[in-house]
Amino acid sequence: MEIGETFTEAASREVFEETGLTVDHLELFGLYSGEQNVFEYPNRDRVFSVQVIFKTVSYSGELRQEGMETKEHRFFSKDNLPFNLTIRQKPFIID
Repeated sequence: MEIGETFTEAASREVFEETGLTVDHLELFGLYSGEQNVFEYPNRDRVFSVQVIFKTVSYSGELRQEGMETKEHRFFSKDNLPFNLTIRQKPFIID
């Protein structure tokens, strides 16, 4: 998040920066925290994250792959999810 930014503004900005999509009418889906959100980087720094998850069915733009934060963007139906979901993201993706 940027200083002074709301969660909704941050979510909209991040989606656009990472996918090229503009999202509308974001709704809070859930808050996720707990032991699965503790992560240790290769340099041994440990962090704890709280996931603030939004959902929408309204978006525009063309899905694009840019930047270093993701490997690939694709849409999946809920009954055809990949098996290799990360442990920190799997709970809210399954929900």
